[in-house]
Amino acid sequence: MEKIGVVFGGSRGIGKAVARLMAQKGYRLALVGRDLEAARAAARDIGGDHLALRCDVAKEQDVQNAFEEMEKNLGRVNFLVNAAGINRDTLLLRTKTEDMVSQLHTNLLGSMLTCKAALKNMIQQQGGSIVNIGSIVGSKGNPGQCVYSASKGGLVGFSRSLAKEVARKKIRVNVIAPGRKKKGLKKAETT
Repeated sequence: MEKIGVVFGGSRGIGKAVARLMAQKGYRLALVGRDLEAARAAARDIGGDHLALRCDVAKEQDVQNAFEEMEKNLGRVNFLVNAAGINRDTLLLRTKTEDMVSQLHTNLLGSMLTCKAALKNMIQQQGGSIVNIGSIVGSKGNPGQCVYSASKGGLVGFSRSLAKEVARKKIRVNVIAPGRKKKGLKKAETT
């Protein structure tokens, strides 16, 4: 089976670092971000023959279109990384409702939509891997990050449940929770 991967949020930060590592491991990749030029720049920076796409993960049609483009240009995706995320740090009393909705839509709903789209092919192939990028804040909390924490905590529950749903189809689902090292905590927790 050819190694085809997609990294949502692959144009910068953790997503770009993951994409670089996957490229080194021989994956043909789609790097996906809201900014097409940033995704193209990341693909060029990584080197090789990788696809760059624009997608807002909070919009189901964008996600569907991205998967259609990937299948047409790369083949069926068998490794999905969800690194797309936004953060609007502020105290809950000062948080605008639209900022709450955008964080929940991008950080949680977006991963749900990309997983749903990827699973169609993974189930047919009887195998695949999904890695959702969470945050230590999702389990530990942090002042000024109530909404972000809720979105990342929800991602943990979603990932655990999805792993149980698709395990018999030889599809692995994991969530990693990067965060700052504090006394008694590992640099990144995994579930």
